[in-house]
Amino acid sequence: MSLNIPEPTEFAFDEESEKEVAKALARYPEARKASAVMPLLYVAQRQMGRLTGSAWVPRIAMDVIAARLGIAPIRVYEVASFYFMYNLKPIGKFHLQVCGTTPCMLRGSDEVTRACKDVAKVPGFGQTSDDGLFTMTEVECLGACVNAPILQVDDDYYEDLDYDRTVQIIEALKRGERPARGSTIGRLNSAPMGGPIALTEVPEYVPMAERPPAEAAAEGDAAPGAEKKE
Repeated sequence: MSLNIPEPTEFAFDEESEKEVAKALARYPEARKASAVMPLLYVAQRQMGRLTGSAWVPRIAMDVIAARLGIAPIRVYEVASFYFMYNLKPIGKFHLQVCGTTPCMLRGSDEVTRACKDVAKVPGFGQTSDDGLFTMTEVECLGACVNAPILQVDDDYYEDLDYDRTVQIIEALKRGERPARGSTIGRLNSAPMGGPIALTEVPEYVPMAERPPAEAAAEGDAAPGAEKKE
């Protein structure tokens, strides 16, 4: 299914977005403000999602950005059409972005895709569920390979997934809940899956005066912060 949402004929950054636009423009010299094209596209997409429930960048928004930056509209179009994170057509309320590159594929991204099809009822990549809730897209590497496979929902990463954990995320979204982002198995950042395997214990510090003479005389042995005397 594709959403039947017409292209708007007008677009203007609202008050909330204008604050983000000002922050983006402040990063660049006046003569280089065209460099803000990517953050401004993102701001426009976020605004569309916030106001309409579908996060995408209509052409009129690209024209407004071009005028704001003093560049030809084609310069905005070429950036927006090159990067997959900009949606050039309306999407569902939740954007399911499945990483299908090698690390995620080897770790089971096919099961993530299957869960999205089964539970979100999305027929395939680039399509939207009949209820308009979910759009599924296959994306390039999301940069979190160590915790593969990854599913990005809107701006949030869900890591260490399998079929069942993906189902739980989608069911929660259907209920209007937003699951905690990050590892779905409680992994701390990119720590080993079974927990720490090195430096698992902190050795007890014994003051030098209490050590056996041979140990105390060992080269480089000194209390933390102590200076070695010549």
